Amino acid sequence: MTGLRRWAARAAALALTTALIGAGTELTGDGPALDHAGPAPGPTSPESPEPDGRTRLLGDGSTAATGPQPHQPTPARLEPGTKPPQFVVFSWDGAGEDGNRLFSRFRKLAKKHDASMTYFLSGLYVLPEEQRARYHPPRHSVGASDISFLSDGHIRATLRELRLAWLDGSEVGTHFNGHFCGRGGIRDWTTADWHSEIGQSKYFVQHWKTTTGWKGMPPLPFDYDKELIGGRTPCLEGRDNLLPAARDMGFRYDSSGNGTQVWPGKEEGLWDLPLQQIPMPGRAFETLSMDYNFLANQSGTVKGDPARRAYWERQWHDGLLQGFRRAHEGNRAPMIIGNHFEQWNAGIYMDGLAEVIKTVCPLEDVRCVSFKQLVDWLDVQDPRVLAKLRTLGVGEKPKDGWNTFLR
Repeated sequence: MTGLRRWAARAAALALTTALIGAGTELTGDGPALDHAGPAPGPTSPESPEPDGRTRLLGDGSTAATGPQPHQPTPARLEPGTKPPQFVVFSWDGAGEDGNRLFSRFRKLAKKHDASMTYFLSGLYVLPEEQRARYHPPRHSVGASDISFLSDGHIRATLRELRLAWLDGSEVGTHFNGHFCGRGGIRDWTTADWHSEIGQSKYFVQHWKTTTGWKGMPPLPFDYDKELIGGRTPCLEGRDNLLPAARDMGFRYDSSGNGTQVWPGKEEGLWDLPLQQIPMPGRAFETLSMDYNFLANQSGTVKGDPARRAYWERQWHDGLLQGFRRAHEGNRAPMIIGNHFEQWNAGIYMDGLAEVIKTVCPLEDVRCVSFKQLVDWLDVQDPRVLAKLRTLGVGEKPKDGWNTFLR
């Protein structure tokens, strides 16, 4: 049985279990669903620009210091009596480009709508399968992984999209490596295990020229030691022991939690930016703001009843917009949305999400940002202002208006 089929069978069983609960946790294994054939962008692709003259190659030349990241907003403190901007973060677990070309689709859509996003890269997506013995997963055999490795062509495509996404202003975070969920998986890892996993995820990004042998391709235009400031754990598990390791290794935030639409605070010195409970239209409960959690409560499988797909897409789309409006018209808490580059249920989650991006990102008082841009903004705010914002409940607007509330 291939890695994909193992994952699909396991995910379907887990989904049927979680479909009975409203929130649950993220239960998905990531990985491009199909290793479709398709043109692999080569080192001379016109969409793979070389960094400019400020480039300083790092290590084996897989990454480079190229100066400040383009298209970054300058964070500023809220003026007294002003309403906070409505932040929306679109984030992607796994972040690999396969023949479905969803990474490139949403990167281009983000650019069109002046949005930045966060791409949580699985480190194994830039490691050739024949080099899998370089991965030493904690508490598992050498080279083991619960997600599939990519073909060489799709590794090239993923490197291209990572390069362009960063140049567009988006962030490259981490989804770690082997995606070991459930019993015997990451929920049992120690802080030392997480140190090893983080270190390896950085190594694969910083040494892809060594592992692939593709010396002629341009480097990723960032220093990953500085770029990597946050991540999301597979299946939202193992967070307690992750946080101390993440803090030690320079992270500034974590997005592995299960939360609600309120203003964030810090835990273990990191900004806690969890997925959030949002409405599921037509149901009596809320569920997490992630495509897979809607799927788990809809079809319970990645290939559900075709006759139901149009309804499920509207339910996903409308649930996201209801959550957005609740924040936008209420406490203005940042909205956190999680996704996967997958064609589950014939791509309805991708299509519904695309419409949400087109709807919310052009609004004048909305900022579609990366997690890095969000924490940059949070870090410059008056702590007393943030503390007051955290007194507002889900959907709660200030009783006497924003002018009075933050005066």
